[in-house]
Amino acid sequence: MTDITDLRAGVVGTGFIGVVHVDALRRLGVTVAGVVGSSPDRAAAKAIAPVYDNYEALLDDESVDVVHLTTPNNLHYPQVKQALAAGKHVVCEKPLAMTSVESGELLGLAEASGLVHCTNFNIRFYPMIQEARARVDIGELGEVWNVHGGYLQDWLQQPTDWNWRLEPERGGALRAVGDIGSHWLDLVQFVTGRRVESLLADLATVIPVRSRPVGEVETYGDAGEIERKDVRMTTEDLAHILLRFEGGMRGALVVSQVSAGRKNSLRFEVDASQSSLAWDSERHEELWLGERDGPNEILMRNPGLLTPPARAHTHLPAAHAEGFADTFRELYRAVYTAVAAGGPPAEPDYPTFAAGHWENVLGDAIALSDRERRWVEVER
Repeated sequence: MTDITDLRAGVVGTGFIGVVHVDALRRLGVTVAGVVGSSPDRAAAKAIAPVYDNYEALLDDESVDVVHLTTPNNLHYPQVKQALAAGKHVVCEKPLAMTSVESGELLGLAEASGLVHCTNFNIRFYPMIQEARARVDIGELGEVWNVHGGYLQDWLQQPTDWNWRLEPERGGALRAVGDIGSHWLDLVQFVTGRRVESLLADLATVIPVRSRPVGEVETYGDAGEIERKDVRMTTEDLAHILLRFEGGMRGALVVSQVSAGRKNSLRFEVDASQSSLAWDSERHEELWLGERDGPNEILMRNPGLLTPPARAHTHLPAAHAEGFADTFRELYRAVYTAVAAGGPPAEPDYPTFAAGHWENVLGDAIALSDRERRWVEVER
């Protein structure tokens, strides 16, 4: 069996999240053979790895085992197809594609290829998320009947805030839901082990006109004093979604990219017949445990107190914080272990293209529900 430190990766995209991919791979000992940017000059300016002239040059490099795609959403479908055709294993940021038709095709191609394929739902790999899933799985909470929470950010809270995700032709027809709501939906289904069966969605565009910079700006970057023009928005800033899951479990979700002061707050609570648990990404080292007839508890990340699944994904002693960047490392540890073994395991312990396709299917149902103002059954 190959060791993961013998493997080589190529990363496409050198923005905020592309840099996180490169850092996580290096901390695993995976060699980053090179990166591809929107131009060779912009990629070189980041100085994070050698630069390929273009995507085709990366694919032509026979030493590259795995391709990581951190490009704008509209590029995922053609770039995944090219990578699979070149015989490369693929890690793709969400959404897997712009439509469920495209993502379904990519899933079929990936499964037929025998290659390892991953949709980058990294949040699953916080140790306390793994702990929450394990506690639900062993029945510690009892019968689960409710999951509720939200994903709130403020980086698009002002009319002058801009990013390519605001452009439907690049980001997709769903924005807040597709960008961050997909993480929440993936996470609660992962933790509870139950899929969404039907939903009722209400989407809103609270900033109908935005002031767009003339030229490109980087995510979380300071655009400064630059020329701008007004652009009418067609994608949502805000969403409220009611959910029904397998087995009768109910759910409720609020998604917002316009909540001042909330930088990156993904929160959920699971209510069940014996007890509850809750988690907040802005307090990610804690798991709240709720009791009816006893004291509530805060379980801090401590390897000595965690279940085996959670312990396997934590590497520092208690009170030595592990965070967002570490979730990428742990996701890629699972992915590259599969690559080193020669192909996907029978039951992957990482989110595959199946998870990415399912989120696109849920997105279709959310868009239809909002458009027709009704409950929608989610098509399998």
